[in-house]
Amino acid sequence: MGLTLLLALTGAPASAAGPGDPGAECPPGQTDCNVWDDDPGVPGGPGGGEDTGGGGAGGGAAAKCQWNGRVIPCYDGILGWFNSGDGCYYKLAEPQPTAPEGQQWYVQTCNGGDLGSQNVVLRDGPPPGYGAPPDPEELARRALASISLLPPRVAVAPRRSKGPGLVGLPVWMWASGGASYFGPLTASASDRGLTVRITATVDRIVWTMGDGSRVTCAGPGTPYATDGPHAGRPSPDCGYDQGYRRAGTYQVSATTYWNVHWAAGDGTPNGDIAQQRTSGTVPVQIVELQVVTR
Repeated sequence: MGLTLLLALTGAPASAAGPGDPGAECPPGQTDCNVWDDDPGVPGGPGGGEDTGGGGAGGGAAAKCQWNGRVIPCYDGILGWFNSGDGCYYKLAEPQPTAPEGQQWYVQTCNGGDLGSQNVVLRDGPPPGYGAPPDPEELARRALASISLLPPRVAVAPRRSKGPGLVGLPVWMWASGGASYFGPLTASASDRGLTVRITATVDRIVWTMGDGSRVTCAGPGTPYATDGPHAGRPSPDCGYDQGYRRAGTYQVSATTYWNVHWAAGDGTPNGDIAQQRTSGTVPVQIVELQVVTR
């Protein structure tokens, strides 16, 4: 009964709150607190719209080489492949002039690709770096750059702005759902005939409770509702069930751990890229129950 009364009084958060929210604190350099507060029992939407990825060929930046302190593409669709040994791009001359057996003519563009220094040269074989296939992991990272893995938007019950909680009573935690916050998100990137596809999903969300404790949940959790089937009881899937042991104000935040799996097709390499995103903090005020005797 005490827990039911407490959570009924404190309510549950649910709508957007930004960095200006007096109860919220953002990580340094982060422009979105990703915490929210509203009427009790109203689950929050994903906010900001879902991002399904879809980055295709041409998205992101190509692989990079360096020449005279400049960063330049290792491959240029017009100039060909870059040889870092002499600072020149090479591509086969078309049409190919008559050449001795075993040799070929190449269009050579030097000065790190600067136009105005272009020659046709005869070589016994391709120069270093010529024809190197694209790096599939580099393409995976290009695809990753085309989608947004957003930090979680978090909420707790009880919430300090609604009223304090009590020592030893359960705390509910949850985060906004949606593909941009938990996945799956997909995207792809292509270069020179190779296409790499990625799928990004959240493996787990880890809550930092502000008292040295951490709680790991498999999913975003269940929003608290004063009239819900679990009202007055611990959260069914994401809660700090034992509650806080001492009175005080605690700062709660959450980190989502993403796994970005990439693959270039059957029989080709594949791998994983780990990512994580951290929310802002939301305060929880805890007090001791005072018993009055006469």
